[in-house]
Amino acid sequence: MSSYIVALVCVGFLILLVAWLPMLLKELPLSLPIVCVVFGFLVFQAAGLETPDPLKYPVATERLTELIVLVALMGAGLKLDRVPGWRSWMVTWRLLGITMPLSILLIALIGWGVLGLPVPVAVLLGAALAPTDPVLASDVQVGPPKSGEEDDIRFSLTSEAGLNDGLAFPFTNLAIAKALYSTTPGLWTLEWLGIDVVWKLAAGVGVGWLVGKALGIATFRLPNRAKLSRTGDGFVSLGITLIAYGVTELAHGYGFLAVFVAALSLRHEERNHEYHEKLHDFIEQTERLLMMLLLVLFGGALARGLLIPLTWTDVIATILILFAVRPLAGLAGLWGMPIPLGEKLAIGFFGIRGMGSFYYLAFALNNAHFGVPNQLWAVIGFVVLVSIVVHGTTVTPVMRALDHARRRGNQREAAAGGHVLGRSG
Repeated sequence: MSSYIVALVCVGFLILLVAWLPMLLKELPLSLPIVCVVFGFLVFQAAGLETPDPLKYPVATERLTELIVLVALMGAGLKLDRVPGWRSWMVTWRLLGITMPLSILLIALIGWGVLGLPVPVAVLLGAALAPTDPVLASDVQVGPPKSGEEDDIRFSLTSEAGLNDGLAFPFTNLAIAKALYSTTPGLWTLEWLGIDVVWKLAAGVGVGWLVGKALGIATFRLPNRAKLSRTGDGFVSLGITLIAYGVTELAHGYGFLAVFVAALSLRHEERNHEYHEKLHDFIEQTERLLMMLLLVLFGGALARGLLIPLTWTDVIATILILFAVRPLAGLAGLWGMPIPLGEKLAIGFFGIRGMGSFYYLAFALNNAHFGVPNQLWAVIGFVVLVSIVVHGTTVTPVMRALDHARRRGNQREAAAGGHVLGRSG
């Protein structure tokens, strides 16, 4: 009983930290995920609790990481003010169409050439580590709906994180197919192209948009007496998340993609309604609580030897993935875009890894045999740990400097425009 009471007290303190720390850390080069991981490491190291080994609890690992990614995707979609379009979202399309496939290819080559992994395992490594994370990237995402915090950096990283979690699935399924069937093309390749690429992506977008539109009409367009937005209940956002995901999965589509698209579709029905803020606030609070839980468990897994299989070669591969692959792939994707070089480098550098990587790894290991699960968890766990520490300590000063440079640039442009108007007058 005493250990149970102590656990309740620890959870209570941690919940308070999750609520209060973001305000205290806002001006410091430190992030909430770092605090949660350290807390979990210390608690599991000192208290002698059972090891939260992802290989010992594979189904629980997959389901918990799946849930937090779903919640984060809904939050990301709800807070985007910019209307989806070809030109207005061009940065996003280039990150998805160029940066992400290039990242998968380069990471897979590192896995195969540097780490000596078999081809299916190398492809899985690329698929798991290429997508940016909607959970841990909150510090570089746009603000709440209608907050105005939507510059090119924050918008591109938010929209990319919302869509590339769904687009990583075809490559994860490719790794599974290679592990189950063959590393050489065959009939399974046609099935993968037809179902995993074409159908599931189309179903994810189509069903997600229809679910969001239907629920948006029910929320905002019905006669006033029946209009669901009058309830003011923020937890409706969680219901929309689960419906969009579940219906799409029943249609054999990509539910991750559907959740983000459903959120965009819901915003589209009544873009500036104040109810979106309540929906977003609830889903954001839910996301932070789930993030707290999973990062504490991640810290516990680190304390109990998750990184024991790690070698110096794995460390070198991690450095290449975080500090070479993503930044270079980001610059390649943004080549020719009218964006300042500093902002392009920031978009490339802050390609944060996190819960999405854990989910894809757990999902793949639960569906096929890859031979080196301990090494995969060690490498991906180390990549996520380094990402949490490096990105968490640099995001505040870097974003503050870029915001300051942007404001100065806007002031210069305004002054130049005023000078020209003065001369012409």
